[in-house]
Amino acid sequence: MGLPEHLPIQRTHQMGSNPLISESPDPDDLHRLEEAIYEFNVQATGISNGKLFASFLRDADKRVIGGISGWTWGKTCFISHLFVPAALRMQGYGTGLVEAVEAEAINRGCNQIVLRTHDFQAPQFYIKLGFAVIGRIPDYPVGHQEITMIKLLTRPRVMT
Repeated sequence: MGLPEHLPIQRTHQMGSNPLISESPDPDDLHRLEEAIYEFNVQATGISNGKLFASFLRDADKRVIGGISGWTWGKTCFISHLFVPAALRMQGYGTGLVEAVEAEAINRGCNQIVLRTHDFQAPQFYIKLGFAVIGRIPDYPVGHQEITMIKLLTRPRVMT
């Protein structure tokens, strides 16, 4: 994820006081933006152990129908997406995905898992798994709220 030290800046019609806002940005451009932010964060903190993770639920034709994804960085695991189709809910799939991520986070040296959800996206599911609410954004989206949650991880003690 390294960046060249000097990037040539090309002035285009998209730069200036009125930048062009795209409703369908190029995935490569989004990836480049994410890389630039990561590199800035590494330079600012000295922490360069960021890694992605994902696990997918697939149908009989191997198409992704759900799953979990996110990243670990700086002893924190962040779950960015978790989705289980309605027909598979209440059967342990969500719990299994979160527990697998928790085990991987511990293996990667994380001491906490953080996620954001909404009041209509089953925050009680996460509370049941040991997450606690640490923040709320009211009216996001309008009439609802975004909820930030955390779970502190413990490692088994090794007797010596």
